[in-house]
Amino acid sequence: MNELATKYNPAEVEDKWYAYWLKHKLFHSTPDAREPFCIVIPPPNVTGVLHMGHMLNNTIQDILVRRARMDGKNALWVPGTDHAAIATEAKVVAKLAEQGIKKSDLSREEFLEKAWEWTHKYGGIILQQLKKLGASCDWDRTAFTMDDIRSRSVIRVFVDLYRKGLIYRGKRMVSWDPKAQTALSDIEVIYKEEHSKLYYLRYKIVGEDGYAIVATTRPETIMGDTAMCINPADPKNQHLRGKRVIVPLVGREIPVIEDDYVDIEFGTGCLKVTPAHDMNDYMLGQKHNLESIDIFNDDATVSEAAGMYVGMDRFAVREQIAKDLEAAGLIEKIENYENKVGYSERNSDTVVEPRLSDQWFLKMDSLAKPALEAVENDIIKFIPDKFKNTYRHWMTDIRDWCISRQLWWGHRIPAYYLPDGSFVVAETADEALGLARKSNPSLTAADLRQDDDCFDTWFSSWLWPITLFNGILDPDNEEINYYYPTTDLVTGPDIIFFWVARMIMAGYEFTGRQPFNNVYFTGIVRDEIGRKMSKQLGNSPDPLNLIEEYGADGVRMGIMLSAPAGNDIFFDKKLCETGRN
Repeated sequence: MNELATKYNPAEVEDKWYAYWLKHKLFHSTPDAREPFCIVIPPPNVTGVLHMGHMLNNTIQDILVRRARMDGKNALWVPGTDHAAIATEAKVVAKLAEQGIKKSDLSREEFLEKAWEWTHKYGGIILQQLKKLGASCDWDRTAFTMDDIRSRSVIRVFVDLYRKGLIYRGKRMVSWDPKAQTALSDIEVIYKEEHSKLYYLRYKIVGEDGYAIVATTRPETIMGDTAMCINPADPKNQHLRGKRVIVPLVGREIPVIEDDYVDIEFGTGCLKVTPAHDMNDYMLGQKHNLESIDIFNDDATVSEAAGMYVGMDRFAVREQIAKDLEAAGLIEKIENYENKVGYSERNSDTVVEPRLSDQWFLKMDSLAKPALEAVENDIIKFIPDKFKNTYRHWMTDIRDWCISRQLWWGHRIPAYYLPDGSFVVAETADEALGLARKSNPSLTAADLRQDDDCFDTWFSSWLWPITLFNGILDPDNEEINYYYPTTDLVTGPDIIFFWVARMIMAGYEFTGRQPFNNVYFTGIVRDEIGRKMSKQLGNSPDPLNLIEEYGADGVRMGIMLSAPAGNDIFFDKKLCETGRN
């Protein structure tokens, strides 16, 4: 046996048989009389390379689909990739910078040419790596979220939702990435614990000698203050009721308002209200009818509206304003403070800025109802079912979805502006011109300007189980009728709302049915001391090196030996050895 073990070379055996399977199209599926079994792959980003999380997720999918084949079912596993708007655009911008080219030097068309070039060159790497893993996908069906069928489907869905009154354009508070200069979805904001400072600032009470003291971690935003807020039940601040105070250095008088939102225990119980630069302040501003002063430019430098420190970076202002406040005797004290700060997932060194911005939104209330009921009633089963609570939490407290991004790589929003500032929404420029001419027959194509924004990438991937079978453009075709609803979805719990919930919503809205019957949630792969494996930490082994050393089957067996549903996997290389043996 030992002699056999030393002679067995997994690479030779695995590569030979995988090539044989592909040549004879053993993973290909078309509708027939058998019972279908279908899985759609969670599309990895075109920027991605294989990591241990993919390894786990795809091994589980492969086990399910191979078992279904052995059970005599017509098994189909559909592969594909996601265009990953922010991540890909950042890669292309970085590549251009190496050649001394700025994005702003190029027209939109020239930039997109470069982005497609990059995608054709690097976008298929992860799918080739999945083949090394032995994944039994039907590779003839490989899809991409920006190929023709997927692109036309996304545009049609937007137009449909807009005409149903579910999509609107408005100025709302969003999470803003000042480096990529785009709005982000909530999942793209990563909160990190930081050692900060808490600045206690003196706001002079109008008509009196005293000061009201406000504690803030962001003194650089005082130029946008439009009120001070106290809790009406706070005994220590009763003397401020109905008063006005003066913003330090700025000299502007602002009212003291009352709201039980204010935490009596935090700082002094006085809160500065900057509606243009804080999510909660924005809500207070709406409720109390406050003015909003946006003091930042798109790149988070200070704008003219601030009236001081114009053109400086926000963090340089924080340092300078602290010195200036100190010199003016307007700082009571400064304390060390631990707080959570939101960073852009795409630019990990960039602090996200909450800001008011014109964006496109999708109303979520009516979409969420059937999607919540489907999971509550086990029409869609969650495995393990503990994740039903997480799902319920998201779905019962749902906010409208900001679906626009200030990017060029992605599906461009099909809204066309007329010279008078109004707009029409249509699938094509010709159709838009026809609609525009109803109000002004003299308009020409040159008079219309298409919206510059693209869709949030999730706005294409929420349609994935439907568009893989062309169910939007051709809703009654043979394949959608046969393969949909798909059988199982295998994914991580971190995207339960941003992908799983939205696919369920899209399923009910566009087909009247659930997109899958079961969702199997994997755990997170951690190293032996419990840290999540990541490129940044450098604690993740390269799966391809492991495959070279232990063989694909050995590595996959090893990872499955320690992978209970929904619980984290503590990965140790020794598992691969056990798996190989």
